[in-house]
Amino acid sequence: MANHLTDVSSSDQHTVKPWFDGKLDFSPPVKDLSGDGFPLVGGRLDYLEHRPVAALVYQRRKHLINLFIWPSAEDSKQKTEMRQGYNLFHWTQSGMTYCATSDLNGTELQEFVRLVQGHDGRTP
Repeated sequence: MANHLTDVSSSDQHTVKPWFDGKLDFSPPVKDLSGDGFPLVGGRLDYLEHRPVAALVYQRRKHLINLFIWPSAEDSKQKTEMRQGYNLFHWTQSGMTYCATSDLNGTELQEFVRLVQGHDGRTP
């Protein structure tokens, strides 16, 4: 597989979300977070653990954030770790597993995760 960032390049969630139709057996949630400083760059089909997953790409200044999404049977607590200079946040919510990874600092990536989870950061 070629090394590429996106299969569909668009900042419009209404372009990226339908692009996944017919490519995955689920519909990934795609949020517009540009007003919060995390514009959508696009999406791609990727593979993790031998299954196709949605990979959404967001940006914070010059840092890219890859958000991988696939169906999950149960919810779990958030796990965080750092690997080779990249921060990873992994959680399940509402029947989907999410994994956000970036070289962005942990505090700002945590802010991104809260927004994806539906929290505005102003409430605990």
